[in-house]
Amino acid sequence: MNNSSLKILLVDDEPDILEIVGYNLTQERYTIFKASNGKEAISMAQKHQPHLILLDVMMPEMNGLEACVMLRTLSGLENVLIAFFTARNEEYSQLTGFDAGADDYITKPIKPKILVSKVKALLRRVSSANNKNTLSFGHLIINKERYQVSVHGTLIDFPKKEFELLALLASDSERIFTRHEILETVWGNEVIVGERTIDVHIRKIREKIGDNFVATIKGVGYRFITPNQHKDEV
Repeated sequence: MNNSSLKILLVDDEPDILEIVGYNLTQERYTIFKASNGKEAISMAQKHQPHLILLDVMMPEMNGLEACVMLRTLSGLENVLIAFFTARNEEYSQLTGFDAGADDYITKPIKPKILVSKVKALLRRVSSANNKNTLSFGHLIINKERYQVSVHGTLIDFPKKEFELLALLASDSERIFTRHEILETVWGNEVIVGERTIDVHIRKIREKIGDNFVATIKGVGYRFITPNQHKDEV
């Protein structure tokens, strides 16, 4: 995965920290979202489904430890990477953070080079784990494990069959999938459906992600188009 497809949520009640950290990570081409307390962090995490959350411990309304515990209970966020920001003089132990569900911690004051190094090390886990489960095409990301599709960082609702059809086409952009193959793979022997069903699902997919990703190969089937390929409808 390239850096621009990796999303990081920064959570801190100090605007200066958000600005400094956000600037340094933006320079590395990560997609950044920001929150100023635990409650806002939970809402933002559910909306944007980040790959990594950098979470301050001491915050108003809901502290980082409480937010971390709650994040681990939410569907789709159980395995999100979480690293705590901790000041040296805070009454906090690494063990407490790990017990709450954290993956790592970063000590304040934050040194930019160490911050970037830590973030890269953490996100290598995401790249390794998601290589097979996540398909990334510029602003379009398909997570096959979570049955999720996001466009420009926003999750788009996809019913099961629409998702399976999109994931099938995106699994090999060099290949034309015939109508018969699509019916067998996506619908199988579950129900008897006609080829018109595929057309309806393709239309709905295009409405959600745009017209440029799926090409119709007349008389044959469909092919997925990556941003680096020309639209090739025949």
